[in-house]
Amino acid sequence: MKSICRDCLTTADALVERCPTCDSRRIVRHDELSTLSIAHLDCDAFYASVEKRDRPELRDRPVIVGGGKRGVVSTCCYVARQYGVHSAMPMFKALKACPEAVVIKADFSKYVAASEAIFGAVRELTPLVQTLSLDEAWIDLAGTERLNGGPPAFQLVRLQKRIEDETGLTVSIGLAPNRFLAKVASELDKPRGFSVIGAEAQALLAPKPVAILPGVGPVFRKTLQSDGYATVGDLAAADPRDLIKRYGETGLRLHDLAHGRDARAVRPEHERKGMSAETTFNEDLTSAADLEAELWPLCEKLASKARRDGVASRVIVLKLRRTDFKIVTRRVSLAEPVQTARALFAAGRDLLAPELGRPYRLIGIGMGEVHDALGAPSALFDSPEAKTLKTETAIDRLRAKFGAGAVVAGRALKT
Repeated sequence: MKSICRDCLTTADALVERCPTCDSRRIVRHDELSTLSIAHLDCDAFYASVEKRDRPELRDRPVIVGGGKRGVVSTCCYVARQYGVHSAMPMFKALKACPEAVVIKADFSKYVAASEAIFGAVRELTPLVQTLSLDEAWIDLAGTERLNGGPPAFQLVRLQKRIEDETGLTVSIGLAPNRFLAKVASELDKPRGFSVIGAEAQALLAPKPVAILPGVGPVFRKTLQSDGYATVGDLAAADPRDLIKRYGETGLRLHDLAHGRDARAVRPEHERKGMSAETTFNEDLTSAADLEAELWPLCEKLASKARRDGVASRVIVLKLRRTDFKIVTRRVSLAEPVQTARALFAAGRDLLAPELGRPYRLIGIGMGEVHDALGAPSALFDSPEAKTLKTETAIDRLRAKFGAGAVVAGRALKT
């Protein structure tokens, strides 16, 4: 099998441009179509697409999901993107670029329900699904041909059609021999795309900027460029010993990625690196009292999620955004893993104290390097964290039963 029609699912053993059955041009074609099994699925403009699905009158309008004059864009539809709007853009800039945009406050209950419907269908094909967020995941379909009635490529085309038919939402899919290439492929033909990368990977990657590589952010990109590595091809052509000498193990990984190599497996129970909560203020805040008043509910929200997910962390991260939009982050490593609002607030307040004296527009609190909370010291000994954990867990149960306003803990848990 070298071709599949995305409309009627007809397969062909040749690289056809039109479907021999329905004459459609929506064909997936590749010499390795029958052998590749790693996929990346990415929902198209997910939050905005859910809103447009539920409000058909917005179909042709630019839609931004976000809110507040000091907030940022969570996501936007493809119509809004034509005006230059993009995720994480300050809302005032987005509305200046696209003043006719319809702004909708995020409704995560709807997005979670849509995500569960989509990935529920994915998991009917294989348990090897590694989600990155509500709207994207890697999928490993190796060895599922007999069970699911066709090679992975056929299953994915059928899945893509099913998701659109059943949920009214579109997804883009990339199919490749590994995770890195699958994610690159899924970005090649959005929205509603299906792209394949195989043996041609290195040639395809060579002219791309180094920023396409995972782990290469803005700062590292500038470093690589100043060192003479502006494109992926530059890294591929480099002597790996030179890259290792400059960048350590990261240099070797960059060399492998530049050659299209990625040994990472799809891990359904992958270790989450971190989790956080943040808020943008309507007006700039300067005083310790005002900033701490915003910090506390974030700590409650994050701690509750950590307990619900059964994770804890020793690494606490404070995030601040200045009025010039520059980000300030500070972190501390605690003696034991924590998952209570009291512990998060105490650490966050200590990190905040040296930064006081100037106005800020955003504050956030995060847990880095989270891991399974079972076996953490606080679960075994009668430590202050363990005592607080019992109290906050009891509050969780009361709020779950009687509503979020049933218990207003506020700053009652003094540090």
